[in-house]
Amino acid sequence: MKNLNSVLFAAMSLLAVSCSKKDLTDKLNAKPLAVTSQASPVGDVVGKVTVGYQGWFACTGDGSPINAWWHYTQNWSQPPSPTNLGIKSWPDVRDYSATFQTAFSNLNNGQPAKLFSSFTDQTVNTHFLWMQQNGIDAAALQRFNPNGQEGPIRDAITAKVKTAAETYGRKFYIMYDVSGWTNMQSELKTDWTNKMSAYTASPAYARQNGKPVVCIWGFGFNDDNHPWSAAVCLEVINWFKNQGCYVIGGIPTHWREQNSDSRPNFIDTYKALNMISPWMVGRIGNVGDADNFYTNVNTPDQAYCNANGIDYQPCILPGDLQEHQRAHGNFMWRQFYNMIRVGCQGIYISMFDEYNEGNQIAKTAENASMIPAGSSFVTLDEDGVPCSADYYLRLTGDGAKMLKGLIALTATRPTQPVIGSDNGDVPIGQTVTIKGSNGLYVSSENGQQAMNCNRNVAQGWEQFAVLDGGGGKVALKNSDKLVCSENGTQAMNCNRTAIGPWEQFDWIKNADGSVSFRGNNGKYVSSENGTQAMTCTKDVIGATEKFRINE
Repeated sequence: MKNLNSVLFAAMSLLAVSCSKKDLTDKLNAKPLAVTSQASPVGDVVGKVTVGYQGWFACTGDGSPINAWWHYTQNWSQPPSPTNLGIKSWPDVRDYSATFQTAFSNLNNGQPAKLFSSFTDQTVNTHFLWMQQNGIDAAALQRFNPNGQEGPIRDAITAKVKTAAETYGRKFYIMYDVSGWTNMQSELKTDWTNKMSAYTASPAYARQNGKPVVCIWGFGFNDDNHPWSAAVCLEVINWFKNQGCYVIGGIPTHWREQNSDSRPNFIDTYKALNMISPWMVGRIGNVGDADNFYTNVNTPDQAYCNANGIDYQPCILPGDLQEHQRAHGNFMWRQFYNMIRVGCQGIYISMFDEYNEGNQIAKTAENASMIPAGSSFVTLDEDGVPCSADYYLRLTGDGAKMLKGLIALTATRPTQPVIGSDNGDVPIGQTVTIKGSNGLYVSSENGQQAMNCNRNVAQGWEQFAVLDGGGGKVALKNSDKLVCSENGTQAMNCNRTAIGPWEQFDWIKNADGSVSFRGNNGKYVSSENGTQAMTCTKDVIGATEKFRINE
């Protein structure tokens, strides 16, 4: 958690709005800046979306070296309660196999108030599965000073992240947060040499320009928690570059002008970085703020980076849920739109699991039924718009598609807060027929071979029961067997007996009244126009990924 003075926010906002209304309008309507030839080619961070991953929650009794309610509470020796709390948002824990009892009252739905531990293998695997399902490319694993009580658990979670990233085909890299690290200059190098550099041998470790990626967060901030001189910071950056690393800097918002949250005389240090990622949490809180920063901060930042051969990775945040900033995704989507049209080289999401600051995109309590009775946690439907627990994961996935050009640049948020919410209810409990764009029906093939979309009439094998798949998803059943996406690794089948991740689909209602199905691999089901067996492999919705129900 990167705690900085919130009092800077008002001053920064005033700086950001210093242009005239005409200038603002002209710049907002401008085309994206052209990226110069000095920008790095697409790699594991350039052209990709990275999430900040804390991985720092533990519970008493979870088997971790710390054996405490790490980061969940103020007093780690005692369980979370209304008077002992360190988080601002309540997680949705339905996908976790192991959870731990708190001292809160039961949830409003009667379920016990339990929380997950980041030390549990299944937790880390679940998080990276979510990244895979939603097209999130990489995770920047936060690493604070490991030379104290927290060191052993941070080391253990690093190993778990490596395994999960390899399992689910995601990238990861080490992101050192040097906040409060007294002997940073020497100990950072020792930690990298003796421990962290070994992880670069993993095929899942992020590389850019052929070099292992490392990020250092905290150089240049104008506060007592980041006291180092420009010379000290520059020496550390150059040391990592001499180790053959591609170095990212998590730096102050106003780095370029070297004022406000930035120390003066740091520009040469910032310029030494391969990529810069200015911090934005606490700087913006609504769409208007985002537009003002786009014009007065992000646009000149990008121009400076283009001119100096620096890759630009702006920070995008969903908003502090507890402070009612999210506007059911419109705030976050506007940032995606702004940063992509400015011409950024990559995007950094703040953060994946930051329940402490309310800026998490990971699954969160949807409504009052999912928070402890008597608590004051704000839920995803805080502005009256129901949002599924995975909404901000899905929104991030769509932002990643827009960054990569898989969907067109658009200021209109394409992601529905709840799957199917814009066009009526999903027919849970009903039996339906599913017709492809070729005018033929989907067949289960009675589970005897891969599914096809090639039947002229709908008989028994062409009728599917729509089931609640859990987590806002659906499952499809025919003849007591469930449709399986096969995770996109082979043609789809209808032969499963239980609902697991591969049997869960998002039911997406398109503007033309058709329906699309998205598997847990983040890909869309395709009829393949009836010329071959159906698959769940498509990145975008085209004609063959659209179906008509009961026609």
